[in-house]
Amino acid sequence: MGVDLGELLDRKKIEIRDLSGRWVAIDAFNTLYQFLSIIRQRDGTPLMDRQGNVTSHLSGLLYRTANLIEAGVKLAFVFDGEAPSFKAQTLAVRSEGRDKAASAWEEARAAGEDGFKYAQAASRINSEIIDDGRRLIQAMGLPVIQAPSEGEAQAAHMAARGDVDYAGSQDYDSLLFGAPLVVRNLAITGKRKLPKKNVFVDVQPEVIDLKEGLANLGITHKQLVEIGIMCGTDYNAGLERVGPKTALKLIREKGDLESILLEREESMAELGKIREFFLSPPVTDEYEIALRRPRVDEIVSFLVEERDFDHERVEKTARRLEEVYRSGQSTLDRWF
Repeated sequence: MGVDLGELLDRKKIEIRDLSGRWVAIDAFNTLYQFLSIIRQRDGTPLMDRQGNVTSHLSGLLYRTANLIEAGVKLAFVFDGEAPSFKAQTLAVRSEGRDKAASAWEEARAAGEDGFKYAQAASRINSEIIDDGRRLIQAMGLPVIQAPSEGEAQAAHMAARGDVDYAGSQDYDSLLFGAPLVVRNLAITGKRKLPKKNVFVDVQPEVIDLKEGLANLGITHKQLVEIGIMCGTDYNAGLERVGPKTALKLIREKGDLESILLEREESMAELGKIREFFLSPPVTDEYEIALRRPRVDEIVSFLVEERDFDHERVEKTARRLEEVYRSGQSTLDRWF
C-alpha cells in the first residue's frame, strides 16, 4: 500500500491527452493489483478462462493500456525484483490480511451477501499472473524492465535520469524514492463506484511535482522521507498517533527524525537502513526505452486460444495498437 502523503502534496488534475507523446514508467505490480481488484464479476469472482486461470489482469493490460497508447501515452512496465529484508514483516501481514479477506468473501457468498469488497482485498499476484502479464506486455511492443529491487524505486530512477517523463503509480512511495513527477490514476481513469455507496465519481489522472511539493512544504527530500517513515511505510510501522500533518509539524520543529525520537524517548528499528533505502535504492541502468511493433498474431494466439478471450475484440484491439505504431513510424520517417 505504501505511505499516504496525499493530504500534504498538491495533486494537479490532468487529461489523458496531456500525456500524449510522454513516457511513463509504470509500477507493474501496482497496476496488476489494480486490475485484479477492480476487474471482477458482480459476485467478486475474477475473470478466468475455462482452465481456471485468472485473466482479469490480462483484460486490463490489453484494453485499458490500448486506450492509453491510442491517446499517445508511451508506457514502460517496471517489475519488482527482490524485496529488502526489512519488508518481510509487511509482506507477512499483507498475506494474512488477504487470507482473512478470502475467508470473509466465502462466508458472504455462502450467506448470499455482497462480498465484493472482501474479494477485492483477497487479490493476490502469483508467478503465473506475473509471467502472463510480462508475456502480453512484450507482445504489445512495450518495454519491460526488471528492477533489482522495488519497481517504484526503479521507475523513479528512470524519471530522475530523464529517460521517462513520469513515474506512474498509485502509491506515494515513488516520491520518497525521488521521482520528479508522479502520475496517478492511469489505470482507473473513468467512472468509479464509491465503496459501500451507490454513487459514481469521475476519476481523473493527477500529477504530483516533487520539487514543487517540497518547496510548498518548506522541507527537503530527506525530510519528506522521514515524514513518510514516521507515518509508516512498507518497511516500518511508523510512530503511534502520528499522521502526515503531525509528522510535518514535528519535522519543521526538530529538523530531523533522530531529534524527534530523542525527545519522544523512542527508537525505531533499522531507521538508517530504511531511510537510506529510500534515498539510494538498488536500481539498474541496464534497460531500453523503445516501442516495438506489436505482435498481433501472438497477442491473438495467447489471449484467444490459450485464455479464451473473444477473438474479434482481441484482434480489433491488437490491430489498433499496430496502427498506432505504424502512425508513429510514419511520423519519424518524415523527419529522417
